Amino acid sequence: MSKVKVAVLGSGNIGTDLMIKLGRSELLELTAVIGIDPQSDGLRRAREMGYAGVDTGIDGFLADPTLKADIVFDATSAKAHLYNAKVLKDAGIKVIDMTPAAVGPYVCAAVNINEHLEKDNINLITCGGQATIPMVHAVNRVSSVEYAEIVATISSKSAGPGTRANIDEFTETTSRAIEVVGGAKKGKAIMILNPAEPPIMMRDTVYTLVEEGKMDEEGIRKSIAEMTEVVQSYVPGYQLRTEPIFEGNKVTIFIQVEGAGDYLPKYSGNLDIMTAAGVRIAEEFAKNLLKKETI
Repeated sequence: MSKVKVAVLGSGNIGTDLMIKLGRSELLELTAVIGIDPQSDGLRRAREMGYAGVDTGIDGFLADPTLKADIVFDATSAKAHLYNAKVLKDAGIKVIDMTPAAVGPYVCAAVNINEHLEKDNINLITCGGQATIPMVHAVNRVSSVEYAEIVATISSKSAGPGTRANIDEFTETTSRAIEVVGGAKKGKAIMILNPAEPPIMMRDTVYTLVEEGKMDEEGIRKSIAEMTEVVQSYVPGYQLRTEPIFEGNKVTIFIQVEGAGDYLPKYSGNLDIMTAAGVRIAEEFAKNLLKKETI
């Protein structure tokens, strides 16, 4: 089977974990990992695994005629993505933005990828968004959600410099995506960095208020269970910690995300769900591109 060529921009934790996951894909062929630190562990590992390790950034990658990619994952920062998005668009390369920059439309792997297969730049929202928005959507498709609030709690150890630098963008981007993708009329997002030792797993709480008189407990339970299975198809460590709790017109959902342990520790479910979602979305892009080639 032919594969679609991809590259990873950013040689930190997310970029390195992506590299390992992409090595297992039957639809995607990783050609290069791109960074700016020649001594980074990500670039060292990339070279050891037989991939090109570019240490001159996106400009160096684009200037090398031997390096090709139909899709680039941007695992840098929200600020850096503003430049990266422009030069990659000019180069005709699709971009999966893993920063909270939100240049392109918000995409949640379990909810709305099929709506954006023709876009040249899509945004993966945030780790909290990928974990919780499927649940908001699951409730909303049964009973209209008036308000949704998510609290994403992650281990302080799994929040690297990029995550910490983007906390304001996390709050703004996730809150907006709860509305745009999840379907809530009003959304709010909160992030908590927990310094506990040993490090805790990623845990998320989703609160939704449905329209008065429109609560369908049986339908919502079924919808949540179905959505959980969808997310588990690409994030096996995603699970509900308890059954959903119904109080009046409020539904509360408790989630835990355990990482796959590819490059990152298993407690870093917040990073793992982003890389797993990124690969899932890229594979849908690849299917669409390969289908066009056969027509």
